[in-house]
This record gives sequence, structure tokens and C-alpha cells, in this order.
Amino acid sequence: MELRGAQERECGATGRGPDWPAIVERIRSNDPSGMEELYRIFCKGIRYFLFRRIGPQDLDDRIHDVFLIVSQAIQRGDLRDPERLAGYVRTIVRRQVAAQIDRNVRSRQCRPVEGDIKLSTNEPSPERTLIERQNVELAMRILNSLKRRDRDVLIRFYLNEESQAQICREMGLTETQFRLIKSRAKARFGELGKSRLALERTPTRDQKATSHALRRSA
Repeated sequence: MELRGAQERECGATGRGPDWPAIVERIRSNDPSGMEELYRIFCKGIRYFLFRRIGPQDLDDRIHDVFLIVSQAIQRGDLRDPERLAGYVRTIVRRQVAAQIDRNVRSRQCRPVEGDIKLSTNEPSPERTLIERQNVELAMRILNSLKRRDRDVLIRFYLNEESQAQICREMGLTETQFRLIKSRAKARFGELGKSRLALERTPTRDQKATSHALRRSA
């Protein structure tokens, strides 16, 4: 397997296997060098494995999602035996591939059959315009709640469409640091978005009282 081959090549280059307990300990203590070393050992193998199975689309993001999942699992204590870190990484990659294949299948099943009538309008409805404006406002609030460096990377890369090379040069980041920051920031943005949406959809006490009064008067 490609991922196992990457590990074996690393062992051959250094004359010994990676010090998995040391790497795990550094990741647990939020030492960036731990993730950087793990990335160096596995990145090429993961890239090749994912490319062959699910194609090139968003490949960098998929790779760094894997490392984000691994780092979070280590910090939560899900990996009890550090010597099994290499196998754990391989397991996460396989799960990511399986999940993507499942999403692809579901997407194809949900596509309209040829000949279906698609109704559309050039002008968005007032309700849709309001929803979109609220979504933008929510996104900006979430962005502003992120750490400054995380926020800057997301804004510059996704909104300003600056290149990775430009961002790294101007922010003093290595390629690995940039990708880890971007992946972590995206995950945090998604988590905050879900929690904010859930909070805003939960009716307050006053809203519940008003709703109850309206039902009684109906």
C-alpha cells in the first residue's frame, strides 16, 4: 500500500523507524513540529492514494483534513498506543475515501433524470435575498471570532483569491504551516457555523411565549 510504502521509505532514509511516541506527545502538546513531521512522512503516500481513488478535486484540502482528524483524535486521547499511529493514519485515509465514494453515489442518485423540468427565475425572491444576507452576516461574525492568523489565511485565500505562495511569503509561513492552518481554520469555521445556526434556530423563552399565545388566540 502507498501509505505503508511512504513509511518504509522514511525508515530507509533515516536508518530507523520514526519515533511515534515522541511525535504523538508533540501533537498532544500542540507542538507544530509534531504535525509537520507526520506530514513529511505520509504526505506523498496519502496524496497518491487519494488521487488514484477519488481524483484530483480539492486534493490538498482532503489531505489536510486527514491530518486534522488525526491530530484532533490524538489530542482527545483516542489513540491509546502511539506505536499504532501509522496504522491509525491509514485507517483514517480509508474512511475518508469510503465517505467520499458514498457522497458521490448519493449525489448521482439525487440528480434529476434527463427531461425533468427545471423551474428557475432570474430574480431572487425577497425571502431568498434576506436569507443570503443573513448568511453573509453570520459568516462574517464567525470569521471575526477566529484567531487573527487563521482568519487572515481564510480571507486571503478564499475571498481575496491570493495564491498560496503569496500568502506564505507575506505571512512568513512554510508550505506545511499554511496548509495546516488553512485546514484547521476551515474546520473551526464549520464547527462555529453549526453551533451558531443551532443556537439561532432554538427559540428563546419570549419567542416560545409568543408562539404559545398565538396558538391560544387562534
